[in-house]
Amino acid sequence: MARATNSDDRYVGNIQPQVTEPLLLEVFSNAGSIEGFKLIRKEKSSYGFVDYFDHRSADLAIVTLNGRHLFGQPIKINWAYARSQREDTSGHFNVFVGDLSPEVTDAMLYACFSVCHNCSDARVMWDQKTGRSRGFGFVSFRSQQDAQNAINDLNGKWLGSRQIRCNWATKGASSNDDKQISDAKKDGQENNDDAPENDLQYTTVYVGNLSPEVTSVDLHKHFHALGVGTIEDVWVQRDKGFGFVRYSTHAEAALAIQMGNARILCGNPIKCSWDSKPTPPGTSSTPLPPPAVAHMPGLSITLLPKSPRMMSNRCLVVSCLRMMIIQALSFLLEGFLDHERIRNHVVERVHFPILGLCLWAVGYMSIARGF
Repeated sequence: MARATNSDDRYVGNIQPQVTEPLLLEVFSNAGSIEGFKLIRKEKSSYGFVDYFDHRSADLAIVTLNGRHLFGQPIKINWAYARSQREDTSGHFNVFVGDLSPEVTDAMLYACFSVCHNCSDARVMWDQKTGRSRGFGFVSFRSQQDAQNAINDLNGKWLGSRQIRCNWATKGASSNDDKQISDAKKDGQENNDDAPENDLQYTTVYVGNLSPEVTSVDLHKHFHALGVGTIEDVWVQRDKGFGFVRYSTHAEAALAIQMGNARILCGNPIKCSWDSKPTPPGTSSTPLPPPAVAHMPGLSITLLPKSPRMMSNRCLVVSCLRMMIIQALSFLLEGFLDHERIRNHVVERVHFPILGLCLWAVGYMSIARGF
């Protein structure tokens, strides 16, 4: 019996055989509420289907989870519906999209362009022999003006690990249009085995759009917090606003590009891509020691300096907390001993909040002693 699909179904492929249904369900639940789920196990590489309650969650799953490593193997996410379910776009207006990174799927391309009105379809061109992306695709719009707006708004936008290039497709271009594909080859759009994403010698991430105050220490903390692998070297060109992070393996660097791109560092969204040169053979592979302080939002009390003034301030805070606890306990004892009505009310309304305050104060003083 054929499996019924809808627009919120997502196909998940390249699943490592060790991955279990509960694990996969937990991963995909991060994008939204799941209506249905099915895992089909195969000996070498399993696959499955995830059905979300709403389209937004389904698109979010594509953008955030495609390429995520589970047991060392990147999962692939795409639409689950059959080709016959696609809308007829023969009379629509087509946009050519170049410089696509290899992890971009039809669904990711559609999710990117669906922010524009009247987007009807998106297709990445694939090499039938190797199964790899050819580095370009087409997006269709029902309205010519909406297609023009997409070109204006999305040209140069980061998708995956690259900035895409948008232009009008050759008149009548589609997935079978030989002229458009030929033009793409001449323009250097088609992927090849020498590209950084296909060469295991590339292990360094280029990081652009850095704020002038960012140092190599800041960059190290930022990428260490991603937790994607072993960092071997970090350096920054502060006067030029960019830097580099070298990982121990190609796969780790690829994941760092995917996870680190567009994250905020010192007020700027950073731009991550491959370094222009591969890592020279024989380069030292000694891992950098972890940064002294892991990057995390907010300011931890344990990170404050141990100055004499801070020590005196801490003692004052601890003394005030002790006085508050003593007063609260005195109030409770008076109520218990003198007033039956107050006792009943206090036990019900005050006892548990005061107890919580006491526990919080004890925890705070424990932290304070660690200065």
